Amino acid sequence: MSFRAGAQELFARVRTGVRAGVAGFGRDRRGIAAIEFALIAPILLALYFLTMEASQAIETNKKLNRVSSMVADLVTQQQGAVTKDDLDAIMKIADSTLLPYQRSKPTIIITGIKISDEASPKATVDWSRKVVNGASSAAEAKDSKITVPASLLVKNTFLVRVEGQLAYKPVITWSANDKSFLGLTGAFDSISMGETYYLRPRMTAAITCSDCYK
Repeated sequence: MSFRAGAQELFARVRTGVRAGVAGFGRDRRGIAAIEFALIAPILLALYFLTMEASQAIETNKKLNRVSSMVADLVTQQQGAVTKDDLDAIMKIADSTLLPYQRSKPTIIITGIKISDEASPKATVDWSRKVVNGASSAAEAKDSKITVPASLLVKNTFLVRVEGQLAYKPVITWSANDKSFLGLTGAFDSISMGETYYLRPRMTAAITCSDCYK
């Protein structure tokens, strides 16, 4: 056999072997389930976490609604006067209503609003307190003008406004030390939530606070 003939025969065998190997690889189904899982698993996990996070966010927003409603209800049940210690205690108790959510602290602002006895009544701040990150202090400046819904602007009346605000931090961006996040801060660092309630005093015409600014 000449060298040329031997080379052709070797090439033919290699070509046949390669074709057989490619054909066998195309028919081999081993490991296909693992490949499919690797492709689908990230999508399924993303859907799971997004669904879980959406449900937790909705539940937390409901709790924030209850916090604002509860604070307004407790304040308007007071008989004529409150102190800053009373208001601070009510707001701090309300803070625990959000548990087990504790990735961020709510801001709660209580404002007593007096409406003047004029043909065109004006609303001004009588007193105001807030709690931010667990610390209490005065909020709106006394006697400053304040906007209320037109339907509530009834002359010679009193209103209590409660605002509940929360920067909701999703689990997927939060870390326990609150110093670093898990890579999605650009889109989901925090979601602003807020509820506002207006109620009138139930026991008296107005509710005073003599030491809210001390």
